[in-house]
Amino acid sequence: MDSQALANLARIGQIKAEPRNDAEIVRMLGMARTRLADAQLSNLSMEGRFTSAYNAAHIAALAALRWHGYRSENRFTVFLCLAHTLGWPALRWRVLDAAHRKRNLAEYEGYIELEEATIEELRRLADELITDVSAMTGL
Repeated sequence: MDSQALANLARIGQIKAEPRNDAEIVRMLGMARTRLADAQLSNLSMEGRFTSAYNAAHIAALAALRWHGYRSENRFTVFLCLAHTLGWPALRWRVLDAAHRKRNLAEYEGYIELEEATIEELRRLADELITDVSAMTGL
């Protein structure tokens, strides 16, 4: 993991240093697992499954950042930091960034275009992310 990169992001104000709180991280991972389970419910709309998978990934990525003693209120930055918190290559976290852009279009412009393959890939990555964060933290 790249703690110097995280310190640099804090220095320029992209993230904030905040003492790690294991109880918070446990709660966040629980929420991420619940959102991921929701994303697999066949009776939810495509939008509902996408949003649940996206939220699962975001909460897990934020838990990784919190474990390192930082917080960000910018969702893109939380995903970007996966390169430093978990050593995820750009190829993986950029898929989450693309989901973030889709989420923003839906939230701010009322437009979303989805395919089942997109939701499935997002669910798979959210599951891998939760697994990686759980393994890193031991929580």
